[in-house]
Amino acid sequence: MAKMIKFAICDDEPLMAQEISGLISQYMEEKKLPSYCVKLFFDSCSLLESGCDFDVLFLDIQMEKPNGIETARTLRQRGNQSLMIFVTVLKECVFDVFEVEAYDYLLKPIDSRHFRRTMDRAVRTLEQRRSKSILIRRGASCEVILLQEIVYCEVQGRKIFIHKNSGTTIDYYEKLEQLEQRVDSRFFRCHRSYLVNLAYIRGCHAGQVLLPQGEKIPVSRLRERDLSQALLRFMKEKDF
Repeated sequence: MAKMIKFAICDDEPLMAQEISGLISQYMEEKKLPSYCVKLFFDSCSLLESGCDFDVLFLDIQMEKPNGIETARTLRQRGNQSLMIFVTVLKECVFDVFEVEAYDYLLKPIDSRHFRRTMDRAVRTLEQRRSKSILIRRGASCEVILLQEIVYCEVQGRKIFIHKNSGTTIDYYEKLEQLEQRVDSRFFRCHRSYLVNLAYIRGCHAGQVLLPQGEKIPVSRLRERDLSQALLRFMKEKDF
């Protein structure tokens, strides 16, 4: 994997945070994956204030408010797509993490074999995410856009406007029907003029799809049921 992998660890026990950091470094060196960085946070507020979007986040559940679950919920509401791996001593918390799309769940003390299996899956998932992209042409130039960066696309006149999770928008000439054929199953045509990434949907109410930054886009009345089914299928099958 050529692109740097950005790890974050948020744990109010400095020794545990250092231990996880050491396990990450050991794994990355064993797999000969030199391009990575690790950022440590010792409370959830500093993580939330950092404004950084990490690839993999190791998050302790039991912390001063906001706790790990509350922190994860806030990050997801902001559109964060990190692979969240929760770390805790409490087995009974395993069911609480599903609502925030947990990637995995590690019990303290951390078992090194379980940790390596989790890292294997995480690296593989990141590779799959980054390998999926589209090429768009703008005049004489062209640009590669990762599908995971696209929140939604809308057509205005003869142009398509791609809205990215960075807050930027790219416009170019293409039919929405053609773009729909080039993206994968995480995208849903919720309206004749809109194509939305299911990973960013936070709800659907009164004929509108709710997105992380408070944005709303229309959903056709005849497509509301199909959207609900597509979301359920996406949650069960996603491996992006």
